Amino acid sequence: QVQLVESGGGLVQAGGSLRVSCAASIRTFSTNAMGWFRQAPGKEREFVAGINWSGASTYYADSVKGRFTISRDNAKNTVYLQMNSLKPEDTALYYCAAAPGRAYVPLPTYEFKYWGQGTQVTVSS
Repeated sequence: QVQLVESGGGLVQAGGSLRVSCAASIRTFSTNAMGWFRQAPGKEREFVAGINWSGASTYYADSVKGRFTISRDNAKNTVYLQMNSLKPEDTALYYCAAAPGRAYVPLPTYEFKYWGQGTQVTVSS
């Protein structure tokens, strides 16, 4: 059974930093591309960042490029999202997702078939 569990969300002031993590119980984690998405109240879920199977290739939404960094530790079956220079508009529920059978990025959203429950990130102004 595939399970993705996010953690590390919280309340932070604008300009601050936060790192969220996603622990994955996927047998093939080290061969799967992974991604982070977010959904703010009243808005559609949107892509944030993606990473290939080895961590050597990453891609980002324009809104977070230069501020957020996605990384992974295949030995720990964990993917991370380091968020710096946070803005109030980054406030959202952050989800991690796995793309089974897909090792390389970028990927369309429909390739991400396994999702976590999300962790809340709130940025105060």
